[in-house]
Amino acid sequence: MSTMTAAALTNRDRAVLRAVAAGRCNISASDNALVVDGKFFADQFAGSRLASAGLIAAATESGRALLTASGRALLGTGVPA
Repeated sequence: MSTMTAAALTNRDRAVLRAVAAGRCNISASDNALVVDGKFFADQFAGSRLASAGLIAAATESGRALLTASGRALLGTGVPA
């Protein structure tokens, strides 16, 4: 797992993290493909990049994307996992 600083986050990454925090995303456990509002996310590498950085993870049963503690800290939210 790599680390990503807040300065390294793009505006798109921040938008994805906000969508995850809002419960609007699912993520595939096998390839980290993101689905936002029922549609595949155009940036095919965003899910893998954010998951590898330890900022998002998949809920085991539902496939819902969740912010990790690191993701919440970088986004600056108090949204629980």
